[in-house]
Amino acid sequence: MKRKRCEMEETTKKKKITEIGSAIEELSVLSIAKTTIVTTENEATNIVNLPLKPLLSFCNIIVQVLDKIGPTMAVLRHDIDQNIQRLEKMWESDPLVYSNLVEILRKEAKEGSSRKPKSCSRAALWLTRAMDFTLALLQRLVKDMSQNMEQAIEECYNLTIKPWHGWISSAAFKVALKLVPNNNTFINVLAAKDETHQIVQDDIRSLISLLIPLLSQLHSILELYEVSKLKSP
Repeated sequence: MKRKRCEMEETTKKKKITEIGSAIEELSVLSIAKTTIVTTENEATNIVNLPLKPLLSFCNIIVQVLDKIGPTMAVLRHDIDQNIQRLEKMWESDPLVYSNLVEILRKEAKEGSSRKPKSCSRAALWLTRAMDFTLALLQRLVKDMSQNMEQAIEECYNLTIKPWHGWISSAAFKVALKLVPNNNTFINVLAAKDETHQIVQDDIRSLISLLIPLLSQLHSILELYEVSKLKSP
């Protein structure tokens, strides 16, 4: 019994060192809670609390996953890095207030700066789109492990990112698409040592189940502050 428990603990440690395992951990602690505050004697407003730091930690893991794909995702990866830095800078200006992403969006909406090219609202929007792409790719991958990775990535990009990208970014992606690794290579680099494809699939399914409700909430928030349809400046 003791040996079996030790083996289970060792398996858990292996899972934690993978990008997928780390992503599951981050999303597991990223709780989205609604609290109610009274704004006047007769009116109450529901405020969504979306913790910023765990969200940015998850986005950093997405960058690591995109690195596994290779140069194809260089444009998206660069955008994610910049958007993370922009939101982190806002958080550092007042960690107590801006620990909630919604407070940042509320501030910029009040100031009328949400649509500016360097706004944090745009940063949150593009991080959400990067997560949309990641979700679409994982869903295709877990559904059919034998599918062509180049085709899967292109279709996911066309669905989630391309409608909002300018022609320069789209053209750069098209060229880099030829450098996509084959399906087996990508799966192998996501797995821990000696981890089977079935275990990777199970982990991806767990991640998908956590990512779907998060994205649903993010899109609702972005729509509320009227920034969900913004394209590249």
